[in-house]
Amino acid sequence: MATVADTHTAEHEHGPAKGIMRWITTTNHKDIGTLYLTFAMAMFLVGGAMALIIRAELYQPGLQLVDPHFFNQMTTLHALIMVFGAVMPAFAGFANWMIPPMIGAPDMALPRMNNWSFWVLPFAAAMLSATLFMDGGAVASGWTLYPPLVLQFGNALPFTIFSVHLLGLSSIMAAINIIVTIFNLRAPGMTMMKMPMFCWAWLITAFLLILVMPVLAGAVTMLLTDKFFDTSFFDAAGGGDPVLFQHLFWFFGHPEVYIIILPAFGIISQVVPTFSRKPLFGKNSMVFATAVIGFLSFIVWAHHQFTVGMPVPAELYFMYATMLIAVPTGVKVFNWLATMWKGSLTFETPMLHALGFIVLFVFGGFTGIMMSQAPVDLYYHDNYFIVAHFHYTLVGGGVFGIFAGLFYWLPKWTGTMYDEKLGKLHFWLSFLGFNLLFMPQHFLGLAGMPRRIPDYAVQFTEFNQMSTVGAFIFGFTQLLLIYIVYKCVKGEGEKVGDEVWEGAKSHGLEWNLPSPMPYHHSFEGIDIHKAVADE
Repeated sequence: MATVADTHTAEHEHGPAKGIMRWITTTNHKDIGTLYLTFAMAMFLVGGAMALIIRAELYQPGLQLVDPHFFNQMTTLHALIMVFGAVMPAFAGFANWMIPPMIGAPDMALPRMNNWSFWVLPFAAAMLSATLFMDGGAVASGWTLYPPLVLQFGNALPFTIFSVHLLGLSSIMAAINIIVTIFNLRAPGMTMMKMPMFCWAWLITAFLLILVMPVLAGAVTMLLTDKFFDTSFFDAAGGGDPVLFQHLFWFFGHPEVYIIILPAFGIISQVVPTFSRKPLFGKNSMVFATAVIGFLSFIVWAHHQFTVGMPVPAELYFMYATMLIAVPTGVKVFNWLATMWKGSLTFETPMLHALGFIVLFVFGGFTGIMMSQAPVDLYYHDNYFIVAHFHYTLVGGGVFGIFAGLFYWLPKWTGTMYDEKLGKLHFWLSFLGFNLLFMPQHFLGLAGMPRRIPDYAVQFTEFNQMSTVGAFIFGFTQLLLIYIVYKCVKGEGEKVGDEVWEGAKSHGLEWNLPSPMPYHHSFEGIDIHKAVADE
């Protein structure tokens, strides 16, 4: 460390390198955060386009636009791209941009690995997308990749599995970097319990990633050996058990839901106090609730498998354990509401998205409690009710959390205030489009419409048409988001000071830095001891 400090003094202060090599070789956490967010937005548009193909086909009964095999390829790739290519990288982008300034660190602890963890992603995404153009097309078994169906696909299967390996590798490297950064680079005085909730949420998420990603990697590798090396892990004809894959997949898959949601919890816990002009209510209980949610996410996986045939005691265990998650989740929602109670509330765009997050996530949570009941899950299983539930949770929770964080920190990143009128227009169109898209799907599911089929009975037509109109409103509204961000990045707007939001300095160390933040030496010239003590 001493050698590094001696050879990299402020005497040769420099900005970023020029040209494309800046982005390929960068080890700066801000650049890598920008790369993650740009990549996530590109994948969000690709995955969103696939969703619009699905909804366009479902606008009316019968087959109009695509054949059933291509329809199933779209459902599979849409899910894989949205989970691994869009939402997870977006939160990694937030972590890269914000964790170092929030804990008073100069950069991420492992900057070269940080570069690698990003640049694995585009190759993995390209490989996954390329399967669409192979003989037989992409894998069309749903994102769960259940055998024996998935083993019937040809050329696409090994490329899909290798891309999943690379995406998991990227996530694990990012998680290691975040853990090492938080444990080793916190500023003096920044104790663990003084650390912002966003950093706490990411720390717990990082441990979840390290624990579950190898399980997914092992399961899909076993698929590969079943397909090409004559093993029989999941092949009943050879003595294997396809239900074993379901257990392995959901041991990864259920914590994965919280890998997507916990960073959004962290963002909302930063946004709500700022626009309530109050400290976060019950912060310590928020930390423990987040940790308990992370733990419980490991012991409830088989609630996805109530219909495969489990002993009644096992069904009872997974039912009660699943319902238990409502307790720490309720603590978090109660604390956000208590933070707002008697606060001096204002409703700028980040706060609108935070409120949208709370409303949509709570609604998704209620339908989750409905499905945790083992006896009635037989009724909900594999119909559109479950589609509506997990989109209220993952899009209403995860994506609206991303929107809230983007509008909250974008002025700090660029030094320019976004267009508030367009920001609010984006929120309302997104909120209304989202509810028009997914609310009717609850009724479709309750009426018995199965998921993952391109055709349906005529009595489902009206709700499907409402859902499709909502999908196009929600989808095309995101082009407005790109325009808002573009204007901000180009500097077209009001310039902002250090403390972008009124009283923000009391809600985070990052608001002591200039806007935009310096490329190097973020905290140079700032009394970091005093800044930490004042929080």
